Amino acid sequence: MSPPSRGLRGNPLMTLLTSALSTGFLLFGYDQGVMSGIILSPSFLQTMGFPSPVVLGTLVSIYTFGAIFGSILSAFTSDKLGRKRTLIFGTVLVFFSGLCMSISRDRIQFGISRTIVGVGIGYITSTTPVYQSEVSRHEQRGWQVCCQLTTMLIGLALAYWVNYGFYFRPGEAQWRVPLALQCVFAGYILVVAPFLPDTPRWLLRRFPDNLERGREVLARLRGKEEEDAEVKLEVEEILKAVDRESKAEGTWGELLKDNNGVKAHKRFYLAVGIQFMQQMTGINIVTYYAPMLYKTGLGMSEEQALLLGGYTQVWYVLASFATWYIIDRVGRRVLFISMALGMSAVLVGEGLATASGTQLGAVMAVVCLFLFEGCFTWGWMACVWIYPPEILPLGVRAKGSALAAAADFIGNWLVVQVTPIGVEKMGWKFYLVWAAFNLVNAIVVWMLYPETGGLMLEAVDHVFADEIDGTIFEHGRLVDKLQWSRVKVAAEAMN
Repeated sequence: MSPPSRGLRGNPLMTLLTSALSTGFLLFGYDQGVMSGIILSPSFLQTMGFPSPVVLGTLVSIYTFGAIFGSILSAFTSDKLGRKRTLIFGTVLVFFSGLCMSISRDRIQFGISRTIVGVGIGYITSTTPVYQSEVSRHEQRGWQVCCQLTTMLIGLALAYWVNYGFYFRPGEAQWRVPLALQCVFAGYILVVAPFLPDTPRWLLRRFPDNLERGREVLARLRGKEEEDAEVKLEVEEILKAVDRESKAEGTWGELLKDNNGVKAHKRFYLAVGIQFMQQMTGINIVTYYAPMLYKTGLGMSEEQALLLGGYTQVWYVLASFATWYIIDRVGRRVLFISMALGMSAVLVGEGLATASGTQLGAVMAVVCLFLFEGCFTWGWMACVWIYPPEILPLGVRAKGSALAAAADFIGNWLVVQVTPIGVEKMGWKFYLVWAAFNLVNAIVVWMLYPETGGLMLEAVDHVFADEIDGTIFEHGRLVDKLQWSRVKVAAEAMN
């Protein structure tokens, strides 16, 4: 009997596939946000033996170490087993370890379970952007990855509101139910994913002696027949990319080499850099510590801080829908630069408003946090997660994307560690540090990062390949800042 998805073609198949991949990022968002309320639960603190601030911080941040580890491990399975089976494996880890978290009886069991949840999330977040990028049409790739990031924010907001709802419920249900809820989302992926196809790009590269398999999957995804001219052209371009990289072995070392003229090493540095820079925007100050900022910085009660933290995340979700419209129309590069400058300005305003100590200043500080989240989601949310799969060559895409995701989690951990100390020691001046980082981010993107929006993944090779004009990385440095015009040149090279 054929799996149910074999009857699906075109948009229905893409909808099912995108829903499963987006749920993976919903898990990511939920796990990021759920601990912000859990650590305020008296029942949780009692069960964990009233941990010190250091131990409590470790229980929160140990998840990030697991995610770093999982991101790196995913590269081994993604190339060998495929994107689909790697996603399933990561989700299985989240399902069972999430269940163990919800029934934990001491801090050791909780810490081990949370670490394994992090490993699973590392697998999921490293794999799903690559998976989505490799199955999407080039003109729709941006907004379909945006779906994943919007569901991540829905997961984040859901975590805040679930925490708020169970805050008024006495006993262990106050924290056990919110933790158990993640198993529901993981369960959906485990039900749907086995019936989805793997990516045609992975199939064509992994099984060169069975091209029919990859061609058939691509035709189903596009809703066309295998003999359709569009399908044939896309298969041809994928095979050309595979042929260009045929001398490379797809090993970790290939990430640090030219890789047959497609500049894999330069592209790898850009991929890792953009994901680390995402964390240097300071977004996880708000993600993890919004209630704390409202409580300690603005003098709100615990209940008020939790409530406003929930409203902050609702705005975060609503703002993200605008990115669906603009990401493929405006492009990645303009959004990176303009929104980094916007976040820099808003954080200066946040610091000054907090420093004023007035009621008006408190209101303006809240407004600035809302504007900050808006600028981030419009420019540095989906754009960052889609950029590494877009810019990396096919042969090292999984490995490069995995290390880029690991860089994101490393930056995440750094921000989570320094924020409580920074807020305590520097007060409002701490916001100015992140304003400066955002200014640096804008300059770095302007100087180094090319536009990838609207191009087939194989066309990005032409942005970097020597065959264009041999000057992109002339004398080891970038020339002409990889302007928008180079995208046109690359597109012409595909014809």
